[in-house]
Amino acid sequence: MPETELHPTAELDETVHQRVRLGILAILSEADRATFTYLREALDVTDGNLSAHVGVLAKAGLVRIDKGFVDNRPRTWVRATAKGRSTFQAEISALSKLVGRYRGDIAGSRRA
Repeated sequence: MPETELHPTAELDETVHQRVRLGILAILSEADRATFTYLREALDVTDGNLSAHVGVLAKAGLVRIDKGFVDNRPRTWVRATAKGRSTFQAEISALSKLVGRYRGDIAGSRRA
């Protein structure tokens, strides 16, 4: 009996594959760091919602949170760790395989 090939969705990361968390890592893959305010506005979420998602990513070791001051005003920056960047790239690869499968780009992709 032939070995069953895993469906591309089996490669998706449960921690990353969520709109806000994926968005955070996508933004951080394009920049060294981003402010909490920028992430909140870019992803159209509340402070509490963003804080919860950043917390999940931080607990998983995918982002680091830095706090400081700019012009005597508190500022929070978020940056992706090396693990966060590689996890994001793996997620993009899995999503690309999934999209390719449904575009017919992958040979034999329409097997049942």
